[in-house]
Amino acid sequence: MLRVSVVICAHTARRWDDLLRAVHSVQNQTASPSEVVIVVDHNDLLLRRIRDEISGVVVIPNTGTPGLGGARNSGIAAATGDIVAFLDDDARASAGWLEAMLHAYENSDVSGVGGSIEPVFDGSRPPWFPSEFDWVIGCTYRGLPTGPTPVRNLFGANMSFRRSVFDAVGQFRLGYGCDETELCIRLRQRMPGWILLFEPAMRVGHRVPSNRVTWRYFLRRCFFEGGSKAVVSHLRGASDGLQNERDYTRRVLPAGVKRNMGEALRGDIGGLGRALAIVAGLAATTAGYAAGLAALDRAAARRGWTGQLSGQEA
Repeated sequence: MLRVSVVICAHTARRWDDLLRAVHSVQNQTASPSEVVIVVDHNDLLLRRIRDEISGVVVIPNTGTPGLGGARNSGIAAATGDIVAFLDDDARASAGWLEAMLHAYENSDVSGVGGSIEPVFDGSRPPWFPSEFDWVIGCTYRGLPTGPTPVRNLFGANMSFRRSVFDAVGQFRLGYGCDETELCIRLRQRMPGWILLFEPAMRVGHRVPSNRVTWRYFLRRCFFEGGSKAVVSHLRGASDGLQNERDYTRRVLPAGVKRNMGEALRGDIGGLGRALAIVAGLAATTAGYAAGLAALDRAAARRGWTGQLSGQEA
């Protein structure tokens, strides 16, 4: 039986109740993890509180760069399992989460497994918010496979990797905004025979607070994501860095506009808002990508880059 270390990264006491629910959801699995590692990102008060009040877990500080990437890397260093799984501190794993994960790893070619991330809104889902853009709130979105499928990359709130992945290609790079995407593409480029599997049965619910379902947050997050994609494309090449995004833009988004406009014509006024949000979200993401490329060009000019990946980037 493979041993699984579950890493949960935390940084603020404002998510205390969320963190408790996340830990309990892992401890109450149908298949038990070998350990739960909570990494606290440069917050000594929170570190002490977790050590005092949460039992049955390993609690460590992030000893690396502040932020999620550094915390994840600290968790990898501390984990002892054959599999290192990552769960966000504001997510709850379904009872069969770990069992579905382990079942996928019965294929020895599978090097990483990720699952579906379902939104759990504090209130109701805004009628204008399109499911095609659930990635804005850290969830899986319309257009992804509905059954177990090899994919380019996994999603940060619900993903796992064999320990051998980090031994082979290194850990998360820091400061890109799409660290898990960059890691997965790096893995596929260096180890093309290794499979990253999307397993929808490996489900988690992800809490979505009300401040993340405003138009302001929506557009800002789309713009940021576009900039992150520019960095990933720079590091790993546009062919791999934008492979999924091209299909999403050409197939999923037009179908979403058509479907939602049809629903608006049938009396669902929210359909019009969803169609407009798809168009606005694509425009904001494209603008962010263009701004990211321009920033990279300016940085390259200042530093005299030739456009080739440096040894550290490769």
